[in-house]
Amino acid sequence: METNEIRQRIQKQRHYFESGATLPVEKRIETLKKLKKVIEANEEKIIDALKLDLGKSSTESYMCEVGLALSEISYMIRHTRSFAKEKRVRTPLAQYVSRSFVKPSPYGVVLIMSPWNYPFLLTIDPLADAIAAGNTVILKPSAYSVHTSAILERLIHEFFEPELITCISGGRKENQALLEQKFDYIFFTGSKSVGKVVMEKASHYLTPITLELGGKSPCIVDESADIALAARRIAFGKYLNCGQTCVAPDYILCHEKVHDALVHALRKEIQKQYTEDPLHQNPNYGKIINEKHFHRLCSLIDPKKVIYGGKADPSSLQIEPTIIDDVAWSDPIMQEEIFGPLCPILTYSDLNQAIQTIQSHPDPLALYIFSSHKEHIERIKNHCSFGGGCINDTIIHLATTQMGFGGVGESGMGAYHGKVGFDTFSHKKSMVDKKTWLDLPIRYQPYTRLYDRMIRFFLK
Repeated sequence: METNEIRQRIQKQRHYFESGATLPVEKRIETLKKLKKVIEANEEKIIDALKLDLGKSSTESYMCEVGLALSEISYMIRHTRSFAKEKRVRTPLAQYVSRSFVKPSPYGVVLIMSPWNYPFLLTIDPLADAIAAGNTVILKPSAYSVHTSAILERLIHEFFEPELITCISGGRKENQALLEQKFDYIFFTGSKSVGKVVMEKASHYLTPITLELGGKSPCIVDESADIALAARRIAFGKYLNCGQTCVAPDYILCHEKVHDALVHALRKEIQKQYTEDPLHQNPNYGKIINEKHFHRLCSLIDPKKVIYGGKADPSSLQIEPTIIDDVAWSDPIMQEEIFGPLCPILTYSDLNQAIQTIQSHPDPLALYIFSSHKEHIERIKNHCSFGGGCINDTIIHLATTQMGFGGVGESGMGAYHGKVGFDTFSHKKSMVDKKTWLDLPIRYQPYTRLYDRMIRFFLK
């Protein structure tokens, strides 16, 4: 798409927003209900597209993409009225007599740039939040998830006014053209490197942004953990979507006393969940998104350190669930976010050492603790900086609508989901409604000693 056409679409949305068409709450809820019906009516086509792009099974596609998206939309349908109401706050005595309140207001024209790893969920979730808040939306799905991006574009253009929601397909050229335009808010999910570009471009117009990035999310397993349960839940979180999950455990940091037991349990769980030969025996095991990422992941595998899995099939772009042991921070696999089905294991002998290791690296998007030792859990929660996480589980925190999801430091800024998502796409106007039937003179010149004493009384 040419830059001029992109500019025209944005301008149409700006005129539409400025007309006030998105302000009525009933209009927002009507749009959310339509979005839900469109998804439900086209569920099979969406799942087929996810299968083509990432090899996801129908169960995984619904559980991790379509179902979660519908859940977010349903939540916003139920709560948008209350979220959009003015909230009265206490007025200080010095402002007597008046009413103070906060009014949530939409930003305007919003750009949502979504990634390829959960191409449906990570497009629809922020879309629902932005629409509930009363914005118009330009969607830019990833060029890598070709089939899912195509179905998204078709459904948006077929069922929604382009002045309210429009979808722009394409690759780097379209991304660059979009980021040169003025938006009222930008929401980006993707890599750190592209996130930096988005932030730089947004700064030209001082556009507020949310960045949902990633990082090397640690999974700590201490000596008090339920090893069998830890292995089951780590295997699920690590190898879901072939590890192409921004909050997947990137590496395991386990106490040296439980290392052997954990490795044994992980082997059993991988075989149980994914079969002994997932590349040939498991039709529900997915694939890497493209050749570029497939070869990048293969280059991170050190055959001398592989203790389970490690096989890869270039024809299907599949890599076995793999465990890599005896790993050092100097190894290539520890120099970048893995984003694939490779699980390096490091050990520690003292919890302080483990905490220092995490503190010495960039803040991760997620952190997981497997422990039955309350003091250990509290120390890790309090001393480590991370976006969010779980105690004795992995990744499920992002599926909780009642909590915001987002990063910290290099793993991102801002959050969304549920009420936090509505707030992300809303500006809160702080307002005072001052009554006209009383006007205290103490703030006006000429000042007097009496006024001075009264001001000190009110403002102490």
